Amino acid sequence: MRSRWPGGRRQPGRARRGLGWVLSCGLTLFGLVLATFAMTRLSPVDPALQMVGDHASASTYAAARLELGLDRPLPVQFLIYLRNAVSGDFGTAISTGQPVIRDILRTFPATLELATAAIMLAAGLGLALGILAALKPGSALDVLARLVSLIGYSTPIFWLGLLMLLLFYATLQWAPGPGRLDVAYAYTVDQVTGFGLVDAWLSGDRAAFANAAGHLVLPALVLAFYGMAGIARLTRAAILVELGQDYTMTARAKGASRVRVVFVHILPNIAGTLLTILALAYASLLEGAIFTETVFAWPGIGRYLTTAMFSGDMPAILGATLIVGAAIVLLNSATDLAVGRIERDRRR
Repeated sequence: MRSRWPGGRRQPGRARRGLGWVLSCGLTLFGLVLATFAMTRLSPVDPALQMVGDHASASTYAAARLELGLDRPLPVQFLIYLRNAVSGDFGTAISTGQPVIRDILRTFPATLELATAAIMLAAGLGLALGILAALKPGSALDVLARLVSLIGYSTPIFWLGLLMLLLFYATLQWAPGPGRLDVAYAYTVDQVTGFGLVDAWLSGDRAAFANAAGHLVLPALVLAFYGMAGIARLTRAAILVELGQDYTMTARAKGASRVRVVFVHILPNIAGTLLTILALAYASLLEGAIFTETVFAWPGIGRYLTTAMFSGDMPAILGATLIVGAAIVLLNSATDLAVGRIERDRRR
């Protein structure tokens, strides 16, 4: 008989699950670092030549290769790259002349703010639309939900962003223009946390906070429309699958309404599935923000990555790619851990 710790819980089993999660997350991050290292070696861009310029002498070029460790065996180069990545040393960005990690700490909060605002809107609208469509499959509302999902998937984000700017900023003048703040407030709000709304609120200037919120509305809506499409479609599909299960049919046979079955029986039962749907949508918004940030001149990591790509700035490209990838890996791993906990609690 397996021994239990006080409270009747199998603590060693929980420890094994935690260790498995840490190992899985660590191996995935290691694979991500390995992939970005392979990108540096397969890229036609010579890091040493990019560092010293085309007109550098042979001795200067050789010194740059020596400084970057390019004269060492490939496994040793990878170990150096891994050590630098763990310590946050991604080199110096060619386009800004600043350490890449400093640029990332400056730009990533803006992307996180935009994606978080978008997922809040997308989750509320997408879940509501998916639930309403599942309550009446085949109805006009269901057709409308599927049409909205189709449009959300098929509409290019950059085109929708340009259309929103043309309509609500240039024509109707209901919303502020691109960027995070108007010029009148850009130099009066100190960048304390990197999150525009938080910094504007901390400044004590309510007009600056309202301006920051106004700048956030359009890009968040554009990004949320894309996320809402997937959330609504997957939520509808998950609920319809559960409506065909024995426990829901039994509840209906006992006289429970369809609405009660969905909200009392199905939604708690698919909480883990809904959490996974939202996490995947959040990850896609972090990735998809690159187009929204470019259109709205949002100073996030997506726009930073776009600028680095156009200038061939390999340290910036690899550093930004690694950070975004690591954020998505950690998000997915945390979601798996939370879903596992939900499923264990549900089975008790």
